[in-house]
Amino acid sequence: MAHRVHDRQSRLPVAQATVLALPPTSQAKDLRPRWTALDSLLCGAFAGAVAKTVIAPLDRTKIIFQVSSKRFSAKEAFRLIYCTYMKHGLLSLWRGNSATMVRVMPYAAIQFCSHEQYKKLLGNYFGYQGKALPPFPRFLAGSLAGTTAAMLTYPLDMVRARMAVTAREMYSNIMHVFVRISQEEGVKTLYRGFTPTILGVIPYAGITFFTYETLKKLHTEKTKRSQPYPHERLAFGACAGLIGQSASYPLDVVRRRMQTAGVTGSSYGTILGTMREIVTQEGVVRGLYKGLSMNWLKGPVAVGISFTTFDITHSLLLKLHQMGYFTH
Repeated sequence: MAHRVHDRQSRLPVAQATVLALPPTSQAKDLRPRWTALDSLLCGAFAGAVAKTVIAPLDRTKIIFQVSSKRFSAKEAFRLIYCTYMKHGLLSLWRGNSATMVRVMPYAAIQFCSHEQYKKLLGNYFGYQGKALPPFPRFLAGSLAGTTAAMLTYPLDMVRARMAVTAREMYSNIMHVFVRISQEEGVKTLYRGFTPTILGVIPYAGITFFTYETLKKLHTEKTKRSQPYPHERLAFGACAGLIGQSASYPLDVVRRRMQTAGVTGSSYGTILGTMREIVTQEGVVRGLYKGLSMNWLKGPVAVGISFTTFDITHSLLLKLHQMGYFTH
């Protein structure tokens, strides 16, 4: 009898250990981190804000040249930056950056978030669930993401352009720009330049996301590492930005001319009319590609920082989910 009791007691801890070592399947599933649309929105907004703040003085200088008939050169661009600094102070180089943040944070958030969603949708449609998309769907996902973001945030881009090329006395803040444009030029003016914007965004966003995703895919295949190092991400983003912005730059010039026509005294009404006038007065290269060299400097930096910040923030949030700091 004593032998039976002892035998039953000796087997009990083993049975308990076995039960404890096998948690229910549903609990194991709940422990896995889940990536949501909100996470994509947060990462995208932060990435856009960091990137645009870094290159804000160069971006403002480019816009000023784009909307004027002055001949562009790197020397003249940096002279303008220096004169602005000496006359109005360091913070004047970031004039209009508040409008940029109001625009770029929702724009980048929507673009990155919708890109993730479009990748999933196209992956399911083409039969590549959880895998890297083939070239055309990869390009299409980027184009759709850029178009979605541009459509939802366009009036903010108009406001930002107006603030960049005018003195503080004309527009005191973002709301003042909205009110004055609506009262003096009509609400439709807030969407002036919308068509060239969309036509420019389709190749720009498509090529940019396509190039970045392709370079990451090739890197993984060659190095057998699932994730690139931060400096490699910067390089991939810089290449993506350089190619994407060069392809769509003339439409960017047209967009800026149409957006600022109300304060520069010009009468740009249509895309072809604007292009014709620019080419007639300034030539093809000096007109439609004015400021492109400045874009080659700021564009790759901005896109590289944006993609890198998004990926790093993405990884950090996933780790925080794993550690149990966030719950959905």
